[in-house]
Amino acid sequence: MRSLLTCFALVAVVLAVPAKDCAHKLKESVAPPRQWIKEGPASKDLPIELKIALPQPNFSELERHLNEISDPFHERYGQHLSKEEVEALVAPHAESISSVNEWLATHGLMGDDLSRSPAQDWVKVTVPVGLAEKMLNTEYHVWRNAKDGNTIVRTTSYSLPENLHGHIDLVQPTTLFSTLRGMDTNFRFSKESKQLDNADAPPINIPSASGGQVDASCNRTITITCIQQLYNAVGFTPSGKNGNKIGITGYLEQFANIADLQSFYADQRPDALNSTFEFISVNGGLNNQTLSEAGAEANLDVQFAFGLSHPIPGTFYSTAGRPPFIPSVSTPTNTNEPYTDWLDFVLSHRNPPQTISTSYADDEQTVPPSFARRACNQFAQLGARGVSLMFSSGDGGVGDGDDDPATQQCFTNDGRNKTQFAPLFPPACPFVTSVGGTIHVPETAVFFSGGGFSNLFARPAYQQHAVTTFLKKLPKGTYAGLFNPAGRAIPDVAAQADLFRIFLSGRIVSIGGTSAASPTFAGIVALLNDARISKGLPSLGFLNPLLYTISAAFPKGFNDITVGNNPGCGTPGFNATQGWDPVTGLGTPNFGVLKDILTGPFAHFARED
Repeated sequence: MRSLLTCFALVAVVLAVPAKDCAHKLKESVAPPRQWIKEGPASKDLPIELKIALPQPNFSELERHLNEISDPFHERYGQHLSKEEVEALVAPHAESISSVNEWLATHGLMGDDLSRSPAQDWVKVTVPVGLAEKMLNTEYHVWRNAKDGNTIVRTTSYSLPENLHGHIDLVQPTTLFSTLRGMDTNFRFSKESKQLDNADAPPINIPSASGGQVDASCNRTITITCIQQLYNAVGFTPSGKNGNKIGITGYLEQFANIADLQSFYADQRPDALNSTFEFISVNGGLNNQTLSEAGAEANLDVQFAFGLSHPIPGTFYSTAGRPPFIPSVSTPTNTNEPYTDWLDFVLSHRNPPQTISTSYADDEQTVPPSFARRACNQFAQLGARGVSLMFSSGDGGVGDGDDDPATQQCFTNDGRNKTQFAPLFPPACPFVTSVGGTIHVPETAVFFSGGGFSNLFARPAYQQHAVTTFLKKLPKGTYAGLFNPAGRAIPDVAAQADLFRIFLSGRIVSIGGTSAASPTFAGIVALLNDARISKGLPSLGFLNPLLYTISAAFPKGFNDITVGNNPGCGTPGFNATQGWDPVTGLGTPNFGVLKDILTGPFAHFARED
C-alpha cells in the first residue's frame, strides 16, 4: 500500500510524475469473439462511461446468508435480508475506496465527476476515450460485427497501476464483446381467431392438470386458460392487494403496447380489462405506444406474465442502451450491457417486485469471466432480498441458434476453434432460475430448449444430486469434450414455449421461444408468492435450493418431461429423461401441489414480524 500511496502523492501533490509513469500491470486480456472485426482506432473524443468494480470482501458471507434463507430445511428459511443488510455485506474496504479515489484524482476526476452505487462497490465516470486509454494503458478500437454490421468500441486488454489490482475487480466497457439479445422467437401469423378453436375435439386427459383434463385446442394454440389448466392453477384468485408484485425487464427498444394488452385481455382475460402495468424507465428507457412499434418480445412477456398473475400489480422496466452502437462524437455514452444498468437501478430501490422475468442473454463465452461473476453476484443480492429471478434458457438447444459456421459460437473463442456446446449467460449464473421449454399436451421437450453446462460457473451444491444422477445415466463418452460435466447445469425448470397466442400491433400472432417459457413460469411463481404473502409468509426469494428440494421430496410438484431433445452444434443434443435433464430441468410446475407445499411443510420456519 505504501508504494501506491507514494506514487499517488507524487502525482497529486508534487505533480512531477505524470500518471502514466505509475507502473501498470496487465489486468485482463481476451480474444475477440469470432464475428468481431477490428476496423480502426476509436475517436479520442468519444465519451465512454467507465464502470469500476471494487472488491466485495464479504461476498462469501452474503452467499452463506443466501444459502441459509433459501434452504427450506434451514431454521432461517425465508428470513430475507434488508437492502441495508445486503449493502453492508457487499461494501468494499475503506482502503479500496480511498485508493481508487486517489487514482481517479490523478486524472482530474473527483467529486461530481463520479457516481457511486449505494454500497460504494461500483464507481461510474464518463471520460473521453483518450483519457480512458491513459488511465488503462490501452488502445480502444472500433469493432464491426460481421453478422449484423453493427459496430462497438472496445479493447482486447487493459492494465492498471500494479498496486491497484487488489482494489479493482474490473473496469468496463473494455473487453466485453457480448451482444445482449432476445431469444429467437418464431412467428406464425393467424388469419382468424376462430380457426384456432377446436371445440369439437374431446379434452385431453392429463392427471396432473386441473380437473384432470386440458382443452384439445391447447395443442394448436396456448392461451392463459391452457396454462391454468395444464399447470393446475384453475380457480385460484390472487389478492392483488397484499404487497405482492411481478416485474418484466425490457431491453433493446422493445416496447410493451397497452392497446395490444387490452386486446389480449379482452380475448383471454376479460376480468383484467382496463387494468394496466406500472412503467419504469431505467437510464432513459422508453415505452413508445405507437402501435406499429410494439415489440414482439415485450408484448409476449407482459401479456402472459401479467395475464396469468392478474390482479397482482405488474411492472415493466424499459432500460435504455443497445450495444453494439454506431460510434461517433454524438453517440450516447451508455456502452455497457444494459442488464447491468438495470441491476444497478433495481438494487438501489427498496421494494422491487418479488418475481421478475428476463428473456435476454449473451453467449457465455463472449462475457469476460470477471464481468460475468460480478453480474452474477448482483443477482445474488436480489435473491437475498427476497426476489425470484427467471431467465429464458435459450433457443438454440445446446448451441447458440446460429447456422452460420463463420459466426457460430459453438466454436471456442480461444484460438483453437474447437467445437463446444454454447451455454448462455445470465441463465448459467447459479443465482438465477433458468427456464427451458416444452410443447404440446401431453408435454414434450421443444427442440430449441436451451440447455447444457456452464464453462465458467461450477455446479452448485443444490443441484449436485439431481445432475450427478443424470450424468451417471448418460452413456460413457457421450459428447466427451463438448461440455463441462462439472459446470452449473441448465435449465432448472421448464414451461410451455411455443404456439403462444398474443396480440402484436393489433393482430393475433402465434409466437414461440423460451422467451415464452420464462414469463409463464414467472406468472406461476407470482401466484405462489401471493398465496404465501396472503398467509403472512415471506416471498420465495432465490428459488433454486427450494426447487431441487421439492423435486426430490415431493416429486408431484413438477411434471417430469421424458420425451424430446435439444439439438445444436451439429449434434442431437441431450435427451429429456426421467428426473432432471439439460433440456427441461426438473420439469414443469404443478401449481396446486406447489401451493400446498409452500403454504404447508415449508412454511413453518417463516419469521414473524
